[in-house]
Amino acid sequence: MSENKMGKYFKYAIGEILLVMVGILLALQVNNWNEQRKDRIKEQVVLKQLQEDYQGNLIQLEEKMATRDNIVLSAIKLLKAFDQPIEVIRDSLVKDIANTFHDPTYDPIQNDLTSSGNLILISNHKLKRLLSNWSSDVVGVQEIEVTWSKTVNGEFRLILAELGLGRDVSHSFMNDSKHLWLLDNNEDLYKIEIGTSKLAAPLDEILTNRKLEAMLGSAITLNKAANLQSEALRNRIQEILDLIEAEIKE
Repeated sequence: MSENKMGKYFKYAIGEILLVMVGILLALQVNNWNEQRKDRIKEQVVLKQLQEDYQGNLIQLEEKMATRDNIVLSAIKLLKAFDQPIEVIRDSLVKDIANTFHDPTYDPIQNDLTSSGNLILISNHKLKRLLSNWSSDVVGVQEIEVTWSKTVNGEFRLILAELGLGRDVSHSFMNDSKHLWLLDNNEDLYKIEIGTSKLAAPLDEILTNRKLEAMLGSAITLNKAANLQSEALRNRIQEILDLIEAEIKE
């Protein structure tokens, strides 16, 4: 009888333990599900912010690319003026030099996903990888930009000073050039009357300046290269935006 009771008690104890274990496992599962639900809510917030950031990055990149296209086109026109100086209009020449004197630099919105730990919230592995590599993707464009910016503010500026074109180019830059980087797009607020110089070199001296001609070649090469890099970057941004859109739950 005693042994029979002990067996029943033993089975009862095992059953109690199993019930407790099942209860714990269910509680853990519910807690895990709840945490996952919270993470998915946080992920949606992060995705929508990323969508806004990368849409802004795309707009800015395309504006820089348009500016570089204008630099290249103006530089090509100037080289044609060097080759065929007959009937070249001085004002148009100065305007093209001013357009070439731009140094667009891409400064995208930098997300802090990695440092903040929010990158782990992104469930799409491909999107997570692209976001993680974003900074290195931008470097290729920025390296070329830095080279051209240093050239513009160094050697190019000196050439213009030697030719006495600094004032003329500044006047055209402020009043005739397109400035896509202006935040409010109100170019009239940027305009200021500087006037032209009476000390500038004559047209034939400008169009026989070897340093200026070489500078125009550099303008075409560097800005074309930057735009080729930017084209790849634009595709990357679009890929990121497509993945984000697919992950956002309306």
